[in-house]
Amino acid sequence: MSAPQQTSPEATAEYGTDRGASIRSADLAQIAVFAALIAALGLPGAIAIGGTPVPITFQTLGVMLAGAILGARKGTLAVLLVIVLVAAGLPLLSGGRGGLGVFVGPSVGYLLGWLAGAAVIGWFTARLLPRYRMLPALGATALGGIVAVYLVGIPVLAWITGLPIGAALLDSVKFLPGDLVKVVVAVVVAKRVHRAWPGLVAPRPWPWQPRRNPDAVA
Repeated sequence: MSAPQQTSPEATAEYGTDRGASIRSADLAQIAVFAALIAALGLPGAIAIGGTPVPITFQTLGVMLAGAILGARKGTLAVLLVIVLVAAGLPLLSGGRGGLGVFVGPSVGYLLGWLAGAAVIGWFTARLLPRYRMLPALGATALGGIVAVYLVGIPVLAWITGLPIGAALLDSVKFLPGDLVKVVVAVVVAKRVHRAWPGLVAPRPWPWQPRRNPDAVA
């Protein structure tokens, strides 16, 4: 019987060691930390920047950071943990909101859209690593943190409030400037984190790229 093949450190770094495995204690700690970060960013509530009446909240920044730093799986689980705790009654949302009443309010679509946002950002992040160039990262984070969240939030807002979809869309446009600033902040922070701790997210190939066999001998 032949000896089992050993996976090289380079392959481990590229493909990760947790495919199909249960979540490790380190992963759980990271998920908990980012769930706490998202909750903490809700403490200031809604803030008017520059004297304008446009409300800005910081929790979507935490969602973007979770996806961009932890990747799709752990980032989404961090967001899911926040949502579960909110459903259990903890006042973790901006303005001290919590409980099941949040899930019948007009903002519930955006809350559920956080899951899609973290997943999309994390998926792209794994494919932008290890280089994580700024422009592609900005596009990926905007796609997840803005487009994906709005695609869930706006239709749900229109359905709950009875607004036409166009009116709900226009109502959401006022949040774009603040969200774009948060995209830039998230990417700058994530780039520094990935440079300091390159093993947080295992790089993945794009769907059109051939997948290398980590056990293959060069």
